[in-house]
Amino acid sequence: MIFENNNNKKNLEHYRSGTPHNAAKVGDIASTVLMPGDPLRAKRIAETMLTEVKQFNAIRNMLGYTGYYGNKRISVMGSGMGAPSMGIYSYELYSFYDVQSIIRIGTCGGLVEDIEVGDLIIAMSASTDSNYSYQYQLHGTFSPCASFELLEKAVGTARASGLRFKVGNIFSSDIFSSYSALPPNEGWKKWARLGCKAIDMECYALYCNAAWFAKQALTLLTCSNSKVTLKEMSPEERQNSLDAMILIALEIS
Repeated sequence: MIFENNNNKKNLEHYRSGTPHNAAKVGDIASTVLMPGDPLRAKRIAETMLTEVKQFNAIRNMLGYTGYYGNKRISVMGSGMGAPSMGIYSYELYSFYDVQSIIRIGTCGGLVEDIEVGDLIIAMSASTDSNYSYQYQLHGTFSPCASFELLEKAVGTARASGLRFKVGNIFSSDIFSSYSALPPNEGWKKWARLGCKAIDMECYALYCNAAWFAKQALTLLTCSNSKVTLKEMSPEERQNSLDAMILIALEIS
């Protein structure tokens, strides 16, 4: 693990029995964590896809569980929405709980014509309008990438399953695009022109934290709406129809 100063080491000892955001004790969380944004999706995964499940967190209703998928010990926990929330939870998992891999599983908006509602997007890298990487005090712009090991496994598993998928750069925004002050056709089209296949709100922060702690991360997204065709999933479909993506995450964990 990477710690930049003595304060971080003190924090590690202080949080052995939980953090302000996570009631888990060291050892309660597996080395691999699946992270949907929605804590209810984490609950559903634990109840329907894992065995020998134990809940380790309910603080702020950010539900977290550890169980088994076959003989693999895996945890699943909500991240909440946006870079700040993902940043907090993934930071704590990597640094205080010694998690080695985090796989984000969520939904996204398609930005290009060849992304259809229901398609799987495997995020190779993330661009952003966020200031999240300002904390590193770099003289430039940091472009974080997925773990190649996890990316390669996900591509192979998706291809073998016959699932329709795309791999590429995505755009992580601090603004939920439907509520942007910009006119509907401004902003996202420029990102699409530069090759960003989809838009989410969490991937960039996750990949930054993984890079900082020299850990592994991958983002798998199901396209829930298209900015091009304006087609979209219902709220119920967003919560319940993402099993193909989730199974890929479980298989590569």
